[in-house]
Amino acid sequence: MDAFLFDTAVGPCTLRFAERAITGIELPQIAPRELRARLAAQAAERGAPPPFVAKAASAIAQHLAGKPQDLSKLPLALDSLAPFQRQVYQAARAIPSGQTASYGDLAKLLGKPGAARAVGQALGKNPFLLAIPCHRVLAAGGAPGGFSAPGGIATKAQLLALEGVALAGVPAPLNPVDHAPALAHLARKDRKLARLIEEVGPCRLQQARLQSPFEALAESIVYQQLNGRAAATILGRVVALFKPRRFPRPQDLLEAKDELLRAAGLSGGKTRAIKDLAAKTLAGAVPRLAALRQMPEEEIVERLTQVRGIGRWTVEMLMMFRLGRPDVLPATDYGVRKGFALLHGRLELPSPSELLAHGERWRPHRSVASWYLWRATELPASTLARLRSRPRRTQPSIDP
Repeated sequence: MDAFLFDTAVGPCTLRFAERAITGIELPQIAPRELRARLAAQAAERGAPPPFVAKAASAIAQHLAGKPQDLSKLPLALDSLAPFQRQVYQAARAIPSGQTASYGDLAKLLGKPGAARAVGQALGKNPFLLAIPCHRVLAAGGAPGGFSAPGGIATKAQLLALEGVALAGVPAPLNPVDHAPALAHLARKDRKLARLIEEVGPCRLQQARLQSPFEALAESIVYQQLNGRAAATILGRVVALFKPRRFPRPQDLLEAKDELLRAAGLSGGKTRAIKDLAAKTLAGAVPRLAALRQMPEEEIVERLTQVRGIGRWTVEMLMMFRLGRPDVLPATDYGVRKGFALLHGRLELPSPSELLAHGERWRPHRSVASWYLWRATELPASTLARLRSRPRRTQPSIDP
């Protein structure tokens, strides 16, 4: 069995598959930087997935982007399931998009009106999220019921909202950011960037809504001066030390012995930095998320760079990926500078001051521009050469 990871408008998805069928569809909880590292490693090591997997991933990505797709025809490996579980899944699969049913409804449909609880238990083990639309199954009286995917009921509400269904008593979910105005602005202001946008396609820059500022900053400390794949491995080892917690708390890291963190791969400097972050978080020197959202950007930089090992670049990553600030240009970031050099056919990287000067034309959407410059570093040399030489269309075709 193999796996294919891909990004979508509401977060990453994983398709697990065997030779001819999909064996699992997951919505894994992966931080943005770790996701980029995994996607890069996957592309380098495995190449393209089998056609039926690529087709399924495309359909799921479009569905989650607000373009409803018929996912009932995806080839799922249902034969290995117990008969009752398979019957429940087939009944749930028949619920049309935009409609819901209750656990009791499915039990009656199966000819077992007293089996509502068993139906719920079967759906709680659903390995085929979206394709077996358990998010469309509610408790009695339209109550949300449960949902085992990351994000719980909030994720269930978001999936239903994409299909035009609002859950009673559940706040409206946050929608993916609409980048269309940013793409139109950047295409007008920068010819080369317009070509890059056309080549890469829709912008998938979204907020990491499940991370606290402490978690985001701790992750950034781990990633400093490492390639994405190595950093993701070390971060995974550190997090594993504190299972079953999803992520260690500040007090967990303060109480952990340095030797334990060093054995997981943290350097001495990063161990001291992450413990200083934990101490300052507990002391209130690192503001909570609600307070950060109200602060001007320079004040955020001033407050957070008081933590050992946290510089302006780290704070810029927090502002982009956790606070969703739209006009951040991390001018010292190697990937952004490298992407700019590749796009312009330059052998040397631009200086931070030169990049900032050029980036003035991108305001107030410099975060999106930075995201596309990162993508430029992932393109083949032949594609970049074509982008540099190709005349721009009169009106770039940009699908937001």
